[in-house]
Amino acid sequence: MQGVQTQIEELQTKLAFQELTVEELNQEVIKLNRLVAHQQHQIQLLVGKLQAIEPSNMATQAEETPPPHY
Repeated sequence: MQGVQTQIEELQTKLAFQELTVEELNQEVIKLNRLVAHQQHQIQLLVGKLQAIEPSNMATQAEETPPPHY
């Protein structure tokens, strides 16, 4: 009977430790989700700013005439 009681106590201890670990991991996932959402927002802002920039008045490579030595 004493062996069964010891095993039950060990299982309860392990379960408590696992519950704590799961909660800690859950909090890390929540923090990482917030970080990813913030980074996605920042990227969207950057993309919007890049799209708003007026195109350069320089000719593209395709429009550029080749130098005389060609």
